[in-house]
Amino acid sequence: QVQLVESGGGSVQAGGSLRLSCAASEKIYSTYCMVWFRQAPGKEREGVAAIDTDGSTSYADSVKGRFTISQDNAKTTLTLKMNNLKPEDTGMYYCAARPRFSSCGSRWALPEFYSYWGQGTQVTVSS
Repeated sequence: QVQLVESGGGSVQAGGSLRLSCAASEKIYSTYCMVWFRQAPGKEREGVAAIDTDGSTSYADSVKGRFTISQDNAKTTLTLKMNNLKPEDTGMYYCAARPRFSSCGSRWALPEFYSYWGQGTQVTVSS
């Protein structure tokens, strides 16, 4: 079972940037569909960005053009680069993985399809 540990959260003003990292206990490239989720207080967990086993990426409409998901060359770290942050981006950010060799597919943003989760890292954006 892959283990995931997020880091990089913090507090920034609107318009600022943050880079989140998710360290995996094993290689994730071409093995796991990896997704960043976020959850604001009182709201459901929502998919933000995904990177599939073939390297293709998907984004929620609310973050397109501002967020970039990627994997490092060692293939064990997932990164989410967040630019032009807005107060509505505030929440706990989680990285998650599907079972090995299961692609993300069209339902990548649904949390019930993910077996492995990190503990989360808080992002707070002030106006």
